[in-house]
Amino acid sequence: MGCRARAPKPELVRVVVAGAQCVPDLRGRLQGRGAYVHGDPACIELAERRRAFPRALRVPGPLDATPVRALVAQQQSGQQQRGQQQPGQQETAQQEHDRHQAAGSQNVPAAPAAGSPVREQVEKR
Repeated sequence: MGCRARAPKPELVRVVVAGAQCVPDLRGRLQGRGAYVHGDPACIELAERRRAFPRALRVPGPLDATPVRALVAQQQSGQQQRGQQQPGQQETAQQEHDRHQAAGSQNVPAAPAAGSPVREQVEKR
């Protein structure tokens, strides 16, 4: 959502709305519309700057992403601790993230506009 690069579902964090906050949904079981974002602070910051959370979750007004940022920071610190034990893995994760950001929106096809015939066909399925 932030960098708009595609990734396999297990590499992403699902986010749902709870009140006026974006809440991470680690099990993928919370109610409501969900959106996916990379578990990277830069990607979350970019999503906030672009106001992507309210748009993707289809809610009015700004949303607080503090719980999502806290989870990602916790995951990052856990990876860094593991990275001290196995330095090669930390570099691989960084290289993979750089590759996703470099791909940017080039690999992401544009979604059909609301009310377009293509979108109506997709929704009928």
